[in-house]
Amino acid sequence: MLETLRERLQAHRPCQLDDAYPQAAVLLPIVARPDPTLLFTQRTAHLAQHAGQVAFPGGKREPEDRDLLATALRESHEEIALEAAQVDIIGRLSDVMSLHGLRVTPFVGLIAPDLPLQAEPGEIAAIFEVPLRYFIEDRRSHTDVIPVDDQPWYVPSYPFENRVIWGLSAMMLVELLAVGFGSDIALDRKPAQGELRYHPQRRRQTDARTPRNSRAAGKIAK
Repeated sequence: MLETLRERLQAHRPCQLDDAYPQAAVLLPIVARPDPTLLFTQRTAHLAQHAGQVAFPGGKREPEDRDLLATALRESHEEIALEAAQVDIIGRLSDVMSLHGLRVTPFVGLIAPDLPLQAEPGEIAAIFEVPLRYFIEDRRSHTDVIPVDDQPWYVPSYPFENRVIWGLSAMMLVELLAVGFGSDIALDRKPAQGELRYHPQRRRQTDARTPRNSRAAGKIAK
């Protein structure tokens, strides 16, 4: 399963957005268990932004980061004490543009089970895992329909053990599932079934440099 995922991601050509935008990167850590899992973090409740939300480890690029992969690995070490040498990077997903004009680049990596990870208490309240099959089986509770610049995006919402995986993390998951596992899922297509929850129109804080012909250009983040 994971070797097939590696092959598909390495053959994938993700969309990239303009380098002029402020940059961030995240790591999608897949724990190489017999039943593989995805590792997530939950933000602490006191943060000014995204308090209490579920996310992948990552953050904004710093001047000392040689590239965006270095950003994802540095942030993962700072947030959950995951050493860069413990991550086997197997691919990259398309950039996602946040509503605030931040370009986010996701990387996918394999890690060993039961590493001695530790949450940074000022930022991370919990580290937890979700079986990949949970997402492959598409156990969403509903789909958030979020119109951005008149384009509707269909973002799944996954409840898991009193937490909810939605927004930016769920959008990245859609591409991982479609590319890596051949799932019939897409952000720009209404799902075949399930509840739709409609949200108000949003406008991105971007400028004329946005590559409008890129399929990733319209992806939004919470």
